[in-house]
Amino acid sequence: MTLHIIGIGLGDEQDITLRGLNTVKKCYKVYLETYTSKLNCDIPKLEELYGKKIIPANRELVEKKAELILNDAKGSDIAFLVVGDPMSATTHLDLMMRAKEKGIAVDVIFNASIMTAVGLTGLELYKFGKTTSIPFPTQSFNPETAYEVIKMNKANGLHTLILLDLRPEQDKYMTVNQAISILLGIEDKRKEKVFNEDTLIVGCARLGNNDYRIKSGTVQELMNKDFGKPLHCLVVVGNLHFMEEEALKQWK
Repeated sequence: MTLHIIGIGLGDEQDITLRGLNTVKKCYKVYLETYTSKLNCDIPKLEELYGKKIIPANRELVEKKAELILNDAKGSDIAFLVVGDPMSATTHLDLMMRAKEKGIAVDVIFNASIMTAVGLTGLELYKFGKTTSIPFPTQSFNPETAYEVIKMNKANGLHTLILLDLRPEQDKYMTVNQAISILLGIEDKRKEKVFNEDTLIVGCARLGNNDYRIKSGTVQELMNKDFGKPLHCLVVVGNLHFMEEEALKQWK
């Protein structure tokens, strides 16, 4: 029948759209993708509102055993729920393309994402450059991609949104403080003055939730600030319009 890929927003069970909720209620099975973001309420709260049993879908199921989901969608309406917006992660695009290859109809229902919620900082969305991410470093994997992206965006006067790694199965979520430490480590190695203690940044936590936290200042000012519970993200500020300067003052 149809694979419905549905964004459920950044907050709690109430953030799903009316169209999304009505679609979920008619579906035979409801999967919840659990590895690209963090649900800010308990699954039973979703089940109570939706009137459906929720099947958690980890990375292995979605990326390696997607046939299980797609086979369901051949004969029934299936919902695939995504925290935030469904098209913000390439893994969801891959699922959509695989469904279409099998002749399965796909319906995408959009919602809010971190890519738009970051506008709450007061930085103008159209002045953001390429978005990047910072993974948890290991001995064999310690990329400097985020540093390179910041360098490129700053050269063009643009802000950089940095998404921080998460490993929900280990209850491990990168903090703003850890991200700052990683970037300072790369700066110490490369010494290109891309990210140092005087760099203007904005640290954000739980955007889209009522208990969100935003702090702006230099790296030195924010490196030891407590941003509380996950999820966190970091913005490296580019050239500022005077309205942006005024907006950032509220988060000092």
